[in-house]
Amino acid sequence: MRELQHAIHAVVRTGEQGGFVAECVELAVVTQGETLDDTIANLREAVSLHLEGEDLAQIGLAPSPVVVVSMEVQPVHA
Repeated sequence: MRELQHAIHAVVRTGEQGGFVAECVELAVVTQGETLDDTIANLREAVSLHLEGEDLAQIGLAPSPVVVVSMEVQPVHA
């Protein structure tokens, strides 16, 4: 039996049209927002809705997984 994941990983990056885009690595969840706070709130809601009614063990997740967010930033050019 495989070990269940306790974390869902997501990456936040600057959107092409402004704002931010968040995308989960393990789940088919992508969302966006005007601010980082909006984007993270939208991500939490989207993940929650995606997992609603799912048997978490069947998709490899432990009960009550957390979302771990990384942010991609572009270096400042001098």
